[in-house]
Amino acid sequence: MILLTGVAGFIGMHLARRLLAEGHELVGVDHLGPCVSPIPAPGLKERRLAEIGGAPGFRFDRLDVTEDGALEELFRTHRFERVIHLAAQTGVRHSSAQPVACVTNNLVGLAKVLECSRRHGVRHVLYASSSGAYGASRRLPFDEHDPAGHPVSVYAATKRGGELLAHSYSHLYGLPTTGLRFFTVYGPWGRPDMAPMLFAGAIAAGRPIEVYNGGRMLRDFTYVDDVVESVLRLAARPAEPDPGFDPVHPNPAASHAPFRIYNVGNQQPVLLSDFIDALEDALGRHAERVPRPMPAADMAVTCADTHALRQAIGWAPATPLRTGIARFVEWFQRHGACDA
Repeated sequence: MILLTGVAGFIGMHLARRLLAEGHELVGVDHLGPCVSPIPAPGLKERRLAEIGGAPGFRFDRLDVTEDGALEELFRTHRFERVIHLAAQTGVRHSSAQPVACVTNNLVGLAKVLECSRRHGVRHVLYASSSGAYGASRRLPFDEHDPAGHPVSVYAATKRGGELLAHSYSHLYGLPTTGLRFFTVYGPWGRPDMAPMLFAGAIAAGRPIEVYNGGRMLRDFTYVDDVVESVLRLAARPAEPDPGFDPVHPNPAASHAPFRIYNVGNQQPVLLSDFIDALEDALGRHAERVPRPMPAADMAVTCADTHALRQAIGWAPATPLRTGIARFVEWFQRHGACDA
């Protein structure tokens, strides 16, 4: 049996549908609270849950992983074999306004999932990290061998801190953990505070869009189905100790303990302005672009090196941007902006 936290989130919904389609028994948890972003989205999580439906083998529990007691009881009841932890406070800019809430949700939440997992014999914990861990680095493409020591947002700091916390559990208790550094995930049912949803909603309504840094930021946009495929393949491969680990020249993405970190990105970064061009073409409308300075918490470039992922699972994300945008726009024109 698998536990999936954040099941009503963007990636969580897509992953749950795939797991259930493949016949897995799944318990999904989510607190179903409002999206922690400046963009209101009433009913979005409930609509995502409805998309998962009443599939055989699925149980949903409304639960906040940071609360005491409830998570422990869930683990005691179900005896999970694998845990996929996606629940988190998302939003780079929002984390600057609510830093303590971000730390509580992301670090305390992960700590409680790890503790329950080690106490109840879980065989593999996978957890969402972020390309934001690379922070101020301009060494491209981003490689898991890089130290990732200079995050530029509170959100990114919590994700990097989560990786270090996971390593301590792998070292102390032999708990296999795998960190997933996601790169700018987009697609149907996406987050209302992310560029695809914001821009599509504004363009469709004839409103101007705010474009930071003249659209010169590079982003490694990764289609959500590719992320799901990566997670599924890695979930079936519990992290193992690296027999070649060198403590004199340590690899930050591996260890003497059963611990791994992988980039999950499309390895084809594009300018934000080119992304907007492709979105305009798919929607058949042009946008009025209002220039804005780049926020201090934003990264100028994200670019994934996915050699380690490909070596581990024989596959890596590769959906072309315009293909992914066409699928997103097809969904958007049916469902609208999810009340965002």
